[in-house]
Amino acid sequence: MGQVLQASGVRTRRDGEGAEARTAGRIGVFDVVRGFSVISMVLFHFCYDLRFIAGLPLPWFAPPLQDVWRASISWTFLFVAGCMCPLSRSNLRRGLIYSGAALGIWAVTSIADVDTPISFGIIYCMAACTLVAWTLARLDALLRGRVAAAVLAILFLSLQGLPHGTIGLGPFVLELPSALYQTPWLAWLGLPGAGFASGDYYPLLPYLCMYLAGAALGWRWARRGYPAWAREARVRLLSLVGQRALLVYVVHQPVLLVIALLVAGALG
Repeated sequence: MGQVLQASGVRTRRDGEGAEARTAGRIGVFDVVRGFSVISMVLFHFCYDLRFIAGLPLPWFAPPLQDVWRASISWTFLFVAGCMCPLSRSNLRRGLIYSGAALGIWAVTSIADVDTPISFGIIYCMAACTLVAWTLARLDALLRGRVAAAVLAILFLSLQGLPHGTIGLGPFVLELPSALYQTPWLAWLGLPGAGFASGDYYPLLPYLCMYLAGAALGWRWARRGYPAWAREARVRLLSLVGQRALLVYVVHQPVLLVIALLVAGALG
């Protein structure tokens, strides 16, 4: 859901974070991948609304399929958004736009009271990660390259259990002190208190690691130059949706809720 620098030909520029990025116009492959993920997200939310709001029996829409489907969407969003860092005209502006959208989503879902309000959802996560990446770039502390991306990806997987009180992989799992989860003020970080609830929960950790892994590879790819196939990749519908990802995200759920409520009314 990031902004992509548009240019006519290869050039080297120094962006707002002080790094040189070699780019050749819009990178079409990111639009295609993001567009596919957005459509997948719309279908996922439609199934969710039909089952949990309209009350339709969808027994197949349950774990583990539901969890895998959800992860395939959100992880892709964050990785691609990280890749956008060296291509964005301003990561600070991008982060603030996400922040405004996240605040609006929280307000609307709180007022509508149709489902659990969204406190720290995926758009909040995109905002927080983008602002952290912008800050790290300004401090010249943003990790870059394949090794950094691999380490960050492993760290991301190792922190998957953080909101539930554990960290680690496989047999090497450490249980964290329960005192870390006694405060209601650290849910944004990944340490939710006992009474915390959100309709969509993507805290800063572990998801910042996935975002920064994308940024680490994005900087490498931008410096080396993207191949022609990546720049020229186009699938009309997917590319169009991918270029309007944030707009689709903001608009689609109210539309789906109306449809789900109509279905629930028809069935009632």
